[in-house]
Amino acid sequence: MAGDITSSGAQYPTVLGLIYVFNLIVGTGALAMPKSFHSAGWLLSIIFLVILAFISYLTVTFVTEAMAVANFKLKMGRNNKIRTTFARRHTFLGWKPIRHKKDTIVYENNEEQPLLDQEDDSDGNANKLYDITERVEMGHMASLFFNKVGVLFFYICIIVYLYGDLAIYGAAVPKSLRNLACTTNLTDTNRTANDDDICWPGSDISRKNAYRIFIVVFALVLGPFTFFNVQKTGYLQIFTSVFRWTAFTIMVVLTAIRLSHGEGKGHPPVFNFSGIPNLFGVCVYSFMCHHSLPSLVTPIKNKNQIFNLLAADYFLILLFYALLSFTAIFAFDEINDVYTLNFFPNSNSDSQQLITDSKFLQYFLLLFPVFTLSTNFPIIAVTLRNNLKTLFYNPEKPYHWFIDRIFFPLLAIIPPLIIAIITDEVEFLVGITGSYAGSGIQYIVPALLVYFARKEEFLTFNPLPNNKKSMFKSKYWVWFVMVWSAFCLIFVTANHVILKS
Repeated sequence: MAGDITSSGAQYPTVLGLIYVFNLIVGTGALAMPKSFHSAGWLLSIIFLVILAFISYLTVTFVTEAMAVANFKLKMGRNNKIRTTFARRHTFLGWKPIRHKKDTIVYENNEEQPLLDQEDDSDGNANKLYDITERVEMGHMASLFFNKVGVLFFYICIIVYLYGDLAIYGAAVPKSLRNLACTTNLTDTNRTANDDDICWPGSDISRKNAYRIFIVVFALVLGPFTFFNVQKTGYLQIFTSVFRWTAFTIMVVLTAIRLSHGEGKGHPPVFNFSGIPNLFGVCVYSFMCHHSLPSLVTPIKNKNQIFNLLAADYFLILLFYALLSFTAIFAFDEINDVYTLNFFPNSNSDSQQLITDSKFLQYFLLLFPVFTLSTNFPIIAVTLRNNLKTLFYNPEKPYHWFIDRIFFPLLAIIPPLIIAIITDEVEFLVGITGSYAGSGIQYIVPALLVYFARKEEFLTFNPLPNNKKSMFKSKYWVWFVMVWSAFCLIFVTANHVILKS
């Protein structure tokens, strides 16, 4: 739940933590990226991918720095021993207390004081105040550094993003099941199946209605979990990770084999500016980890090289996305918005030629989003439910049982399922979610967090250097992110309006 703060709990090695970050980032967005690459052109896409990967990493360092300042503030606010040590030490260092602010001592420099500390530094507490030892979620950081308007903005962004996430899952899973279940062969082999085609021979159920039936089944099977508290277990993480990487490896290998035999069917354009809106949204969505960064970074044992290691993580993810997308756009002349559908017979036209005859591989890839996304759906739904409760909570008027246990779970799952019923265009849903709510969570909120954290840090905590400070120290980096966000949102909105008109 956003806004929680707990201890870091069990710690794990740095490499394992970075594997978790890698697995969190590489998910649903990767399945929509090949079509976006195909639509925008291969050169334009790779340029955008590199730029957005860099900006996403930049804001990851902002969130990490804000986490360190939040740890400092919380420790200073409640630990009298540390606060006293801090006061004694920095009086000797030439700083004297001038006022108090929320139980935090503020200092000003006094040049008449000696520059070297004469006190014993054996406890070392004051030097570790910036260590990220407690998990401070983004919602809690927003409450520490933002005013009420800023907190409201954060919760609106995270809630809209989670709604979009659930709508994507609610469309991708039933769409895969529909393609698995519908067995009618096309009489015209020069076209792909459309929504009005009959799903089963001898039935009156169209593919569109079959898709809606599977949405209802999906809701009935997974929706009830929203009424309870569920947590992802270690075994579930292992299962989904193994399933995910086996599927991605198979797709890359199959397309690479086709290309090595000179049988590639794709002829993507070099530049196609009309594809930028969806490409932007998909790329933002595909690099998203900021909302879960506190839970992933805090338990890492050694964080001394955390920024360099996260940079290596982002570089590997960038290479993986490029490899997956490039092999896809040159192997297929048409690409589905859920990429795994390209490997199943019902999703390919005759001109594409089925890439593998192995039924096992076909069904394995088709069921990949069904299993992996279905396991995440209840967790995201519960997270959304809890954020909705937090947004509307009034301590003077506690929720009635019906509102707390029935209304909020329904409010979490019904709107995204309605959206999934309206449209099954996963690329469109990913693009919209990434472009708007994703930009807020990945760009605007981190920039504002680090801006106000540095502002408060300058006023109250300046005597001690932040050992987790982002290498992008200049305030101009913060303004760059804000201006970039505004430009992209205006550009994407204008392009959507133009395309619709």
